[in-house]
Amino acid sequence: METDSRFLPTRRLYFEDPLRTEFDARVVERRTVDGRPAVILDATGFYPESGGQPWDLGTLDGVAVLQVVEDGERIVHVLAAELPGEAVHGRIDADRRFDHMQQHSGQHVLSQAFIEILGGETRSFHLGPDVSTLEIGLAKADEADLERVEARANAVVFEDRPIKTYFVPEERIGEVPLRRPPKVRGLIRVVEADGFDYSACGGTHCRRTGEIGLIKITKAERIRGNLRFEFVCGYRALRDYALKNRTVRRLVGRFNVGEADVAAAVERLSEDFKELKKRARRTEDALGEFEVRELLARIEGGILRRAFADKTPEGLRLLALSAVKRAEAVAIFATTTPAKSHLVLAAPEALKIDLRPLVAEIAPLFSGRGGGGPSLVEIAGDAAADLEAVLDKAAAAVRARRA
Repeated sequence: METDSRFLPTRRLYFEDPLRTEFDARVVERRTVDGRPAVILDATGFYPESGGQPWDLGTLDGVAVLQVVEDGERIVHVLAAELPGEAVHGRIDADRRFDHMQQHSGQHVLSQAFIEILGGETRSFHLGPDVSTLEIGLAKADEADLERVEARANAVVFEDRPIKTYFVPEERIGEVPLRRPPKVRGLIRVVEADGFDYSACGGTHCRRTGEIGLIKITKAERIRGNLRFEFVCGYRALRDYALKNRTVRRLVGRFNVGEADVAAAVERLSEDFKELKKRARRTEDALGEFEVRELLARIEGGILRRAFADKTPEGLRLLALSAVKRAEAVAIFATTTPAKSHLVLAAPEALKIDLRPLVAEIAPLFSGRGGGGPSLVEIAGDAAADLEAVLDKAAAAVRARRA
């Protein structure tokens, strides 16, 4: 008796040939997933999201495949539109597929290199659109450690070892020196980088380690007591190198130094900038003293108010605080930057006035938002605002609150 194809597992063509990016199949079931049409085929070359690797993209008879997910032993294709007919022709985004193969195979090699060199086991893996991440069970690793890991991983790449895939029954999986215990039961698919790494994995992989291309760790950070690394392989590593090489060439030209001296030149520039900021702060503080003396002579009805054309928001705040330390008056200062207008209201604690309710009253005058404490509030709003008009309204609001 012939078995109904609607209940058979989907034949996974990507297991048979990961470089195959076109195929023919038949629709065996139609569904709706989150309001989108979806189909299950008797066979598919589309890889579903699994094991840290994203799903493939492409088309079925020209209709875009938006998502590919597993439902038990069958694979569901979520589509951009209804798919007419039963016989379909699938096309997979070949560049995306090969990129995922490079990153996933590179992850296997890099994970084994971490074990071999530093004894660090892989906790998790995520294949992202630009970089991939590995969380490794290590408390620390310095630059020299990572260089040794990279050297070992890339040596395996340059050796161009075969990458084999095969299925092993669960009862015999103990005969395979797996890097990690399998997460599945039954017939287990093993991906082997010839004699180097053995992993239980259902992903798409390169045929040889040489196809992975360069493996490069680009970032390290601590997470959950482990280390998480960003890395790139193959064409991603080439693009990363090109970007960084362009950056270095620009810096070499700007600083007129050799490539090896760029970092030192940037460090010197950073230190010079810090020193200039300190000097500017001291100069601003000294100027502020003169400005405060001038402002104190212009107190009207217990209010100091002024719009400045050359103040930063931070300088405005410091000037307001300095002014209210010297006089029992409310300071209302404003300034404009290219992006926003800024208003600062400050009051000495001796006046026992809470400025916070004024934010809701004044902010709408120039489409602003702000906040602060009882004796100091700040509001940022429209850069094109009429600051004199805003100051008038703010002064009136302060007088009403003090009355």
